[in-house]
Amino acid sequence: MDIIAYFQSYRDYFWEWTTDEDVPDNTGYHEHNLISIPNAGAIAYRPYIIEVLRMLKDQGFPPFGALLLVLYAVQEGYVNQDGMFYYLKRVSHGGYEQQTGKDIESAIHFLEHLSQVESALKKGQNKINLLQTLFKDSHNQLSAVSSELIIKRFEKSPVIISQAAEKQELIQAVINRDIKTLALLHHQFPTTESIVNTVKGIAVIPELEDKVVEEEPVIETGKEFVKELIEEPKTFQVGSLVKRIWSGLKIPMRHLSPGEQPIGGISDMTNKGDFNRMLMSEFAHEEEVFMNRVANNEALYIQREIPPEENIFERVILIDISLKNWGIPKVLAFASAIAVIKHPKAHSECRVFVLGEYSIPVSLDTVEEVIGNQNAVSPVLNVSNALERFFEEEHTGRDLEVFFITSEENVQDHLMQKVIHENRDRLKFLVTTSADGELNFYKHHKGTRKHIQKIKLPLRELWAHPPKKNRISGEDGSGVKTAVPENYPLLFPTPKDRIETFLYEGEFYILSNKKQLLKTYLSDNYYNKNIYQDTSIQKGCEVITEHISVKPRGQFALARNRAGNYILAQYQPDKKSISRLDLKTGEYAELNLTGLDIPLNFSLIYFSKSFFLYGLQYDKIFRINLEGSLSAEGTDNSREIRKSVFKTEMELNKLKDKGTKILNNFTGIGINSAEKLVISKFALQFHSENEYRLEKNSVKIETEAHQDKNKFTFSDGSEVITDHRGMLTLISSNKSIPTFYMPSTRDGYIALATEKEFGGSEYYLPKKSKLKIREMEEMYFDYMQPFIKHIMEYGA
Repeated sequence: MDIIAYFQSYRDYFWEWTTDEDVPDNTGYHEHNLISIPNAGAIAYRPYIIEVLRMLKDQGFPPFGALLLVLYAVQEGYVNQDGMFYYLKRVSHGGYEQQTGKDIESAIHFLEHLSQVESALKKGQNKINLLQTLFKDSHNQLSAVSSELIIKRFEKSPVIISQAAEKQELIQAVINRDIKTLALLHHQFPTTESIVNTVKGIAVIPELEDKVVEEEPVIETGKEFVKELIEEPKTFQVGSLVKRIWSGLKIPMRHLSPGEQPIGGISDMTNKGDFNRMLMSEFAHEEEVFMNRVANNEALYIQREIPPEENIFERVILIDISLKNWGIPKVLAFASAIAVIKHPKAHSECRVFVLGEYSIPVSLDTVEEVIGNQNAVSPVLNVSNALERFFEEEHTGRDLEVFFITSEENVQDHLMQKVIHENRDRLKFLVTTSADGELNFYKHHKGTRKHIQKIKLPLRELWAHPPKKNRISGEDGSGVKTAVPENYPLLFPTPKDRIETFLYEGEFYILSNKKQLLKTYLSDNYYNKNIYQDTSIQKGCEVITEHISVKPRGQFALARNRAGNYILAQYQPDKKSISRLDLKTGEYAELNLTGLDIPLNFSLIYFSKSFFLYGLQYDKIFRINLEGSLSAEGTDNSREIRKSVFKTEMELNKLKDKGTKILNNFTGIGINSAEKLVISKFALQFHSENEYRLEKNSVKIETEAHQDKNKFTFSDGSEVITDHRGMLTLISSNKSIPTFYMPSTRDGYIALATEKEFGGSEYYLPKKSKLKIREMEEMYFDYMQPFIKHIMEYGA
């Protein structure tokens, strides 16, 4: 279905496109900006309807007529149901199919029940939740793709609505499409209680009691200024928080106040109003009939209630710069202030004052001003005096909206509480900050303070990549992976894919396909074969060095020089060359072996502080020096060398074809309905006593983390940082849960570890670990389970 067909209006139907000339549209196309029921009342303005559709596009649009009927039924205040039902009943008697009449009766019952839902469900985000619940998988639903195309087409050319506003003849298919949808909803939700219970089974978000203009999504007009803040090292911390605050901010950017908008004619009559505007004909009724009509809102009045108009007000932001508000809380305070001032929807004037010993007006319009004012600090510990003087001496304007931003600790002071309480009628919003990145917004309304929202900012993520001082203009620092440590309290799972395996001085090493030098171990725990299975001999590994500049060709040998640096030798028979690389200093030497008569079956080995090109049956072999200038010289083969080679091969055979299947392509991380952690379609499952492993997930994912490169962030702020080498770092937003680690492997059982404790398969326990050993089940219930529970409780 295209955009014109979706928004098409029809003759003798219950709704039509109209124009309200007094209310301009921010798209620039001001005609056909209102949808109304003829002679009954307005349904909604076009910007609000488009915004509602944006909220529904991911699940697909319902039929447009059905959506309009629902929007009218859930309007706040009086709804002229009789006027709405008049057109529906007229359709049912218009010679259409008999089934249409039955469907209309069901639709009317559904709308009646819907209009009776509690007021809280008809406001703000709760209304969107209600619409999403009702129209999820509804009859005649458009696909998400088609819905997206309709929105994009409208955004590109709003004037296209004019074509849809030209009425066509009403046909049976249109009626069936709209009414059948509501009739089926009536069967699904036969009572008001069933609607309410279903919606509350999702999430009811408390809404601000101020009316907020519901309009199109945020267009980031302040983006350039925020970008400048991010690119400047001195304001990077402040700037990097602004957009994240924007994304969650629920502070109303405009207020509405009643206006006057006489229309004239029949549409200028309403079912409610003042007695002095009641039509004279109403008084002609008998007294009982007259009182009955008034009581039931059936009496008619002149000049209907009209949509509110915008009320221009001045916003004042007060920032605490006392000693107690120093550090991270102060950074959050300035970021919050800039987020309010530069918010794309904010069109009112805004003044900023910093409070110390006195209130000082400041400006935050340039990067330099932000730097200077952010560095300002007052020696006082409490700004209650400055706050009190602010209200007493200077600012008593009726249209002021005052924000006060301070630290959570400062609000606990009894003097501060006294001043805030005494000025609660003029102090509209109180914002508190904390050192762990938490913002809390409170609103004073009718003499009481109401907590309206909490924003948890992931400071570690947002501040992970500060700009360099010589940063090139235009770079925004995006696309950088979250840094991971070289090693963890746990050993890494040992990879199956490798270039070479070495035995040096009784220690086992691996040159992996990822150009890493890994150190691995053989387990001396043979009594419990079930734990290790095919990894019963080999344990995990630790990283010695990474990003080795080497091509995976030829033969390799490993040793250490007198300085203790690892030396990697590489022999390439086809090129007749040998090279030596110091893995710590990067010092590289290469020697061309052309001219030396080296048999093709010679191999590169290490023995007694030298490398050798060696053949078992040959009397003469070649020695390659470990230090100094690279050279090759002939030498005698010996029994000791043969014995060492044989022993090394025997030991290395223990690791042949060993290794685990590492999960390193992380397609998604979430929590399933069984409250288990899911990693790339594999859930962490209890297998047997004290044993857990990753197995195929078979249940629904309840909440999924947002991915940014190798970091997955849940809605509560908890993070899972992935490491392609086979390790996960789990960081809960609940600071009482310490950071803990888990390997990501399909083979064998899993372990969990913090910086102090370890539990699970000993395959991952470092050789010389000082970690406290605990049962895996205890580790799971002490760390993983609270981590998951906190995420799920936040989502609920």
